[in-house]
Amino acid sequence: MTAAAIAEAPPRKNAHSLYLQVLAAIVLGALLGVYFPDIAQSPWMEAMGKGFVNLIKMVIAPIIFCTIVSGIAHLESAAKVGRVGIKALVYFEVVSTVALALGLLVGNVLRPGEGFSGKADPAAVAKYLEPAAQRTPVEFVLGVIPDSVIGAFAKGDILQVLLFSILFGFALMALGERGRALRGFIDEAGHAMFGVIAIVMKAAPIGAFGAMGYTVGKYGSVALWSLAWLVGSFYLTSILFVVVALGLAARIVGFDILRFLAYIRDELLIVLGTSSSESALPQLMEKLERLGCSKSVVGLVVPTGYSFNLDGTNIYMTLTSLFIAQALGVELTASQQFVILTVAMLTSKGASGVTGAGFITLGATLSSIDPRLAPGIGIVIGVDKFMSECRALTNICGNGVAAIVVAWWEKELDHDKLAAGLSRRVDPSNVETAITTE
Repeated sequence: MTAAAIAEAPPRKNAHSLYLQVLAAIVLGALLGVYFPDIAQSPWMEAMGKGFVNLIKMVIAPIIFCTIVSGIAHLESAAKVGRVGIKALVYFEVVSTVALALGLLVGNVLRPGEGFSGKADPAAVAKYLEPAAQRTPVEFVLGVIPDSVIGAFAKGDILQVLLFSILFGFALMALGERGRALRGFIDEAGHAMFGVIAIVMKAAPIGAFGAMGYTVGKYGSVALWSLAWLVGSFYLTSILFVVVALGLAARIVGFDILRFLAYIRDELLIVLGTSSSESALPQLMEKLERLGCSKSVVGLVVPTGYSFNLDGTNIYMTLTSLFIAQALGVELTASQQFVILTVAMLTSKGASGVTGAGFITLGATLSSIDPRLAPGIGIVIGVDKFMSECRALTNICGNGVAAIVVAWWEKELDHDKLAAGLSRRVDPSNVETAITTE
């Protein structure tokens, strides 16, 4: 999505109300599972959670197509600024890899899914196991190439959709001005798809109630501890990433990460209330310019980062994938975990800070890694709302730091403005305010 397109999207006014509804639904579902397990295990309760998951899954392929194509096609602006685009992409991939690896590391050390009493439905798993067992590595590689583009979308094969999206994005970028109309159409189609997600998310309280109630009713109250341990592990990992990984990048440039977080505290509160890092994008870009980053760097790095630098989503994908594998008793080898890192690097590009997008890409990653894990996605739906806020907060922190690092790397960072802004010697509400004496 382009900067202009994102900036035009108004914050959702009902985000706070939906947040409270989901919280209430989770609590009620858990209580129902604990005190009335027979009711909680009914087919209709299970259907609430599954129905919501299916609503999300129906738009996975078009959303990933639109976001990947739009992100690549708009890199024509990166060509105009030359080195800036290349440096931004290099930084994105390095930091994203660190985030993915940190999620795997914490997942292996803390093992939050170990001891989870539930198992996947044998009948549900069986239909995935047989085709997976018959597939050779060569067939897997060839399977990434679709027989037809329409077939890839019809089957919902995410890797096939990803391949076509990447090729289409670069082809559209090469068209230059001739492709402007098509780029605009895909941008608008992406908005429409996220509009569908916004409508679907209105059913989130029902899905969360059903999923949490069914999970606790079927697996017992011990599931609550396992899920709480997952949420705690995710927040701990995200804090470590921001303080250590982003803190190290900040120290190299010459500023303190905690002061930067204090500087963008208003934007962080907006993100916390909406669970979407895009809701604070315009304000973040303004503040980065006031910190001394050049307008051209900010204009390229931050919007591009919303497709290519989703650090919170990366941590979520690897950590939650390991949690589900551990909860279902599927022991993943080192090579399989490496595949998780590689596939998640691609599928995370389809999540652009909108509530529910991280859950979409988790489903895409699980389906691509090991089909046995696909039924386990319902285990985490009840607590995904808690993690979506942390994903969005980590994403906006990562993109803010990215803009400053790339501006410094490109020698387009005013260190005096940076120091003045972070030490609060400049009025953050006024772009033209001069540095005052302390």
